[in-house]
Amino acid sequence: MAQVMFYGTGRRKNAIAKVFLVPGDGKVIINNKPIDEYFGRRTLEMVVRQPIELTGIQSRFDVKAKVLGGGISGQAGAILLGISRALLQADPNLRPILKRAGFLTRDSRMKERRKYGLKKARKASQFSKR
Repeated sequence: MAQVMFYGTGRRKNAIAKVFLVPGDGKVIINNKPIDEYFGRRTLEMVVRQPIELTGIQSRFDVKAKVLGGGISGQAGAILLGISRALLQADPNLRPILKRAGFLTRDSRMKERRKYGLKKARKASQFSKR
């Protein structure tokens, strides 16, 4: 028998998250580790759990996420978007709740590229007249 599974992709900065919602008891597994072991900070755990708690499905689904690239803050944002998109697949009636909270909006801010002649994107060496 095929297992029911809902999928959502999330991106933030350079992080990409592939998120699967499977029927279960509310466990969150990221890169084959429990969430408290993967993220050292409670705030990032709270960010990831926000859409789950807002919609009230804590005990209906397990979250399994595979995250690549970026730092831990960007990864948490990517997982949040992935969970929100997967929840929409599971129940399209949750759209107004998630939209109002801002969980369906992709944060498009990226690191600015480095320009030639400069040390970083905007940092130049100090100007000297002579």
